[in-house]
Amino acid sequence: MEFGPKRAAVMSKEEVMDQQQPSRPTWSRQIEFTLAGIGCAVGLGNVWRFPYLCYRSGGGAFLVPYLLMLVVLGIPLLYMELTVGQYTRRGPVHALATVCPLLKGVGMASVAISFIMCTYYNVVITWALYYLFSSFQAPLPWQSCNNTWNTPNCTDHATNSSYSSTASQEFFKYKMLGQTNGVEETGTLRWELFLILILAWILIYLCIFKGVKSTGKVVYFTALFPYVILIALLINNVQLPGASEGIAFFIVPEWDKLRSVEVWVNAAAQIFNSIGIGFGSLLAMSSYNSFNNNVLKDTLFISITNSMTSILAGFVIFSAFGYMSYLQGIPVSQLAVDGPGLVFVVYPQAFANMPVSQLWAVLFFFMLLCLGLDSEFAMVEVLVTSFMDQFYQRVIRIFKRQELFVLAICGVALLLGIPCVMQVGIFVFQLMDHYTAIVSIMFLAFFEIIAVCWSYGVKRLSSNLEEMTGGKPNIFFRFCWLVVDPVLITVILIFSIIQFKPARYGDYVFPPWAQGVGWVIALASIIWIPLGAIHTLWVLPGSLMKKLKLSITPYALNETEGLYKERGGGTGETSISVISSNTSLPEKSQFETNF
Repeated sequence: MEFGPKRAAVMSKEEVMDQQQPSRPTWSRQIEFTLAGIGCAVGLGNVWRFPYLCYRSGGGAFLVPYLLMLVVLGIPLLYMELTVGQYTRRGPVHALATVCPLLKGVGMASVAISFIMCTYYNVVITWALYYLFSSFQAPLPWQSCNNTWNTPNCTDHATNSSYSSTASQEFFKYKMLGQTNGVEETGTLRWELFLILILAWILIYLCIFKGVKSTGKVVYFTALFPYVILIALLINNVQLPGASEGIAFFIVPEWDKLRSVEVWVNAAAQIFNSIGIGFGSLLAMSSYNSFNNNVLKDTLFISITNSMTSILAGFVIFSAFGYMSYLQGIPVSQLAVDGPGLVFVVYPQAFANMPVSQLWAVLFFFMLLCLGLDSEFAMVEVLVTSFMDQFYQRVIRIFKRQELFVLAICGVALLLGIPCVMQVGIFVFQLMDHYTAIVSIMFLAFFEIIAVCWSYGVKRLSSNLEEMTGGKPNIFFRFCWLVVDPVLITVILIFSIIQFKPARYGDYVFPPWAQGVGWVIALASIIWIPLGAIHTLWVLPGSLMKKLKLSITPYALNETEGLYKERGGGTGETSISVISSNTSLPEKSQFETNF
């Protein structure tokens, strides 16, 4: 590499630090990143959220806006994130600080939202483990009303009456959750769930404690085995009486629904949330790619596999709904439930009546466990990557080993998840999910697109891709980045604000003070965007106009690194990589290639 005098001085300082900080590891094999990306994108939302949206939004007609949004929104934005992560070779905080210093807070917000989500998302894995252990009983505990936790209003079959509840509903509400009447009643700690939550975090730790070295091996199983179970469930379900009616309900289009703007916005939001744009997980994992990896190939494989999995899960779920409709003589539309109720109430009720019910229950909940695990450890990995990028020397000095630091993060997240395994837990879960997954992520996505597509610029992004892969992106991707995607995200954000509804759980509406707590949770991630902008303007030199100009100049914080650290912008212990469009990266060492 050739550098001027100033650049040489910066690099000599970094070379000293590089002697203390090991080379960034890469995936042992590129297929490991692809599988980890699929595992991150394909999660529990594919099983419960997509089928519900499809049935509510016109059945097969919903696939039209869904697949269109995949092409114009999902694939281009995933391509953008993977490119930024692979080129900068840093997690979301440093990557965003590099491409647009003014909006570096977007990367910090991604870390915050991933940490908040990982504290309550692991509770879903806890529920899956609870059901998995319960599935070894014969008969299944949610199969009948002859249990100590059942009420006089319990019935073995679904009815139209609001005064009765099914055995499956009562198992979920009274046996597992011990649910209170509202968020005002905290109740006591559910010790069974707390112990299983500890087990869930032990599983997460074992998956990620060695970084990409351990994660890369785990994903061979957690990303692929759910497909074996999904296909087995589908083969079993389509042979059941009434299955064809359920599948017809799922795929027969109601074209009139396409006239609704809400259907199109739902399709875009589903693509967006399912792939995980804005969460920072895929960006962080792509930072461990080899520099010359084919980004487009991974993008297409991850995004298309994610959508095809949603459609496959839809066939599995609705074939079972058709069977239940046949057994109980009620329309399929009365069986479909949004959220956790779909996989923990309605579907368990379906296979309770199937032949060899214990086998299908074990397989189904083990599949949920696998789907949850790789999405969960991707969220934790964002936090680990960001801290190791920024505070490597300090972390190693305090914890001695990275494995102990990962253990500390898992321990803190475990403690913060305790309210979700109390009797009030389901309400805490619903409140956190509503204000994190629905409110915060749309703001993050909007500012990330502004930072990368407009501030950093499509021209620079294209040059980065050419430097890595030898070819620029085609005109379709450039047009999507420049015009289509910013417009679509703006429309979704505006519509989300206009149509915003306070959090609720079933018929229970959260009181105003709880809604206030929800907004505090949302602000815990969003607040980093303005704070990051204020900090950037403070540490940059010159007049206000010069600061503003520098703040939207890529690599400006790197060029003013000395002043940045002097004013508190860094620890003085880490190295911020100087990577720009006119400098090339050094060849990776053999150690780094084979890590």
